[in-house]
Amino acid sequence: MSRFFRQAADSDSESSDSEESLLSSDEDESQSKPAAPAKPAMSRFLRTAHTSDSSTSDSESEDEDDDESEDDGVAHKESKPKSRFLRDSDEEESDEEVKRVVKSARDKRLEEMEATGRAIDNALKINDWITISSEYDKMTRMVQRQQNFAEPVPPFYIRTLISLETALNMALAKEKEAKKKMNASNARALTAMKQRVRKTVKEYEKEIRQYNERLNNEYATLAVPQAQGKPEVARRSVAAEGEDEEDFTRVGKGGKATQYTSEGIYKTLQAIQEARGKKNTDRADQIRILERLLDVAVTPYQRIRVLLALVSSRFDYNASIASYMPTEMWLSAQREIDCLIGILVENDSYSVQEITDDYDDLIERTPEGEKDGVVRLRGSIVSFVDRLDDEFTRSLQHMDPHGTEYMDRLKDEKGLYCTICRAETLYEKKHLHEPLARVVTRRLEHIYSKPDVVLTALESAVAAANVPISLSLASQASPSALIHTLCVHLYKSGNSVLRTRAMLSHIYHHALQNDFYTARDMLLMSHLQETVYSMDVGTQILYNRTVVQLGLCAFRSGLIKEAQSTLQDIFATQRVKELLAQGVHQPRFQTLTPEQEKAEKHRQLPFHMHINTELLEAAFLVSSMLVEIPMLASIDLEEQKRKAISKPFRRLLDFADRQVFTGPPESTRDHIMQASKALQHGQWEQCRDLIQDIKIWSLMPEVTSVKEMLAKRIQEEGLRTYLFTFAPHYKTLSLLFLERTFSLDRRAVNSIVSRMIWAEELPASLDQSAGVIVFHRVELSRPQQLAQILAEKVGAMVEQNEKALDVRLGGATVWGDRADGLKGDKRGEQAQERRRGRGERRGGVSARGARGGRGARFAQGLGSQMTKTR
Repeated sequence: MSRFFRQAADSDSESSDSEESLLSSDEDESQSKPAAPAKPAMSRFLRTAHTSDSSTSDSESEDEDDDESEDDGVAHKESKPKSRFLRDSDEEESDEEVKRVVKSARDKRLEEMEATGRAIDNALKINDWITISSEYDKMTRMVQRQQNFAEPVPPFYIRTLISLETALNMALAKEKEAKKKMNASNARALTAMKQRVRKTVKEYEKEIRQYNERLNNEYATLAVPQAQGKPEVARRSVAAEGEDEEDFTRVGKGGKATQYTSEGIYKTLQAIQEARGKKNTDRADQIRILERLLDVAVTPYQRIRVLLALVSSRFDYNASIASYMPTEMWLSAQREIDCLIGILVENDSYSVQEITDDYDDLIERTPEGEKDGVVRLRGSIVSFVDRLDDEFTRSLQHMDPHGTEYMDRLKDEKGLYCTICRAETLYEKKHLHEPLARVVTRRLEHIYSKPDVVLTALESAVAAANVPISLSLASQASPSALIHTLCVHLYKSGNSVLRTRAMLSHIYHHALQNDFYTARDMLLMSHLQETVYSMDVGTQILYNRTVVQLGLCAFRSGLIKEAQSTLQDIFATQRVKELLAQGVHQPRFQTLTPEQEKAEKHRQLPFHMHINTELLEAAFLVSSMLVEIPMLASIDLEEQKRKAISKPFRRLLDFADRQVFTGPPESTRDHIMQASKALQHGQWEQCRDLIQDIKIWSLMPEVTSVKEMLAKRIQEEGLRTYLFTFAPHYKTLSLLFLERTFSLDRRAVNSIVSRMIWAEELPASLDQSAGVIVFHRVELSRPQQLAQILAEKVGAMVEQNEKALDVRLGGATVWGDRADGLKGDKRGEQAQERRRGRGERRGGVSARGARGGRGARFAQGLGSQMTKTR
């Protein structure tokens, strides 16, 4: 029997043995002599036709098989491709048709690109970023080659870009956890792909937008008949955002199709609730199920129950504190929270509260079945709003602030602000005061540090969204009035932390509006500088930001001594960024644990809320220069020169004095140090030019008025420095000479000289008739000098004792919430009286040692209370 019919014939062992022997003998003969290929080929063709003929006898077929088996081995040995004659006629025709198809070069390129796209999809499933990188390069070259032929970009290339971007966002959301499981080369490929895909997406931004719009239009066309009477909540797939699952039916266990109805909602919700938090739970699948349940929900009770579970599931999707919630999922959660708040506002008979009585989750509840006609469900809208706000802040912390992605993400703040205002409207309507205070605090934290233009834009977005909120900008006279109204509302709250944060936000806003005296008085009356050490880290950071903004406000207002004293302590620590939550401090001789590093990064502020530290340093160093240089010129003894008002400034000045060669100024510090030297030498014009050439002033509001103020103060301090330096060399000095030298009018010169004589800084008298200053030489003896030094030390000691006594007696009081009631108020008043009396008695001890008037003492005491977050 022939070997091609062994499956159809009897499986006799003897025939198979004889056939194998014949094949082996034929192969041996084929090696010695050539065989004619025509006859075996014809016999195989006839054999194929013979098997389909039912009239042929078995004996004839056996004879023919015996004859053909002798030649079959020779033919098979000679040419294997001739076995194609064994195929059926239909298969032979189909093969010939495939071979006859002629493809163009364009079709070949498209097929090759599609194959590359399929390879990328397969590599995405196993997170093989090395393969993805190589295939992506190949596909990019193909697309560029196709564009050289003036052909459009293929749609599947755009789809591949979208799926790659989505996969990268998901991978970056869990970057640290994912990189631990990857090898080094795969992790490097992931980092490289992140930059390349972002660059390509930016190039094809228009095509991607058109592709998404086309998909949305198709989806809307298909979903319109099914979405009638349902809430308009946009949903998107979590696991595969580029895939369309509307045409598929989900199959559950047992191979049965899974169908969701309004009658089975509660059982499905209970099953999802029981599976929540378990190790092998598919969170993406839970979200998809809840989205379908929301489609079939009919009653408001069902929709509220499903939305509560759906928003919670979205927040549970990313449980890691080291990463942030994906943007698409965050937007979906925001829309669903808005939908939930809208249902509760429209239906007064339903209420979501944190504390409720127990109820059966499997039974439909109606207002008619309740005692007071209100169905109370267990949940927390304010917790959803807090978590939504925290995830928004966390996403900004993890993004590059100098890229377009950060700016695009920052645009979502309008929608978040509208959601917070909707929650405020809900709690106002329900008369729930505690959650209302929390929501108002969240709203205040979004607007207290923003200029009026940005605040007005946020309120305009609320008005455009038709949110019926009572405390809106339209009902107030100005943005400052709105801030004042929100803060006053929080002052009446029973939560002391919220009241403290409201007070600090209010002070910060007044400082931002250059209202220094109001902000200073509010901070003094609050006594926060005495109790801020016992508060949480977030409140301490807000306190530091408020004090720093108060110092900048004093600088912009021309109050140089107050600005220098307020900013002094924060720069003395050399941890400015850490105290303002704008950077992580790295200790010199120790290493932070992973938990400490995570906590530090978690409390960092987003970049758009940062206070520019270079501008802050410039304001502090210029203020120190205007205070320190005249004081150095007024001191004759080396012992007194060692004492410094600003140690950071004195350290930089000493380093600049030790420099052998001084080149042109490059940084802000170089400009200020060279300006300080020029001011010491009486070259006030050069000092003014160097200070005004600092480029960082452009970031300060009202930069023109600030530069004019600095020029005027440099003229005045230059005059003071000149008088201190050259007073021992003059007997009389003409006021006209001072007017011409420092470009000041007679009134300004008289005012400055009179103030110096009255403060006993200058031993001289003013002759108005002659227009000269008459200097009096007063040579202090050694005992007098020592007595003066001793008096200054005693004054400093008394000041420290007063602070310690105030902290012990009246320092444990916070504004509006004093622990000891009236007794605490009396102790505070008594402490102020003691301070005032001692200050009056000490007024004439050493005028030269005093650092100014009431404002300077306030700033000095305030700056010394700068808190440390560690």
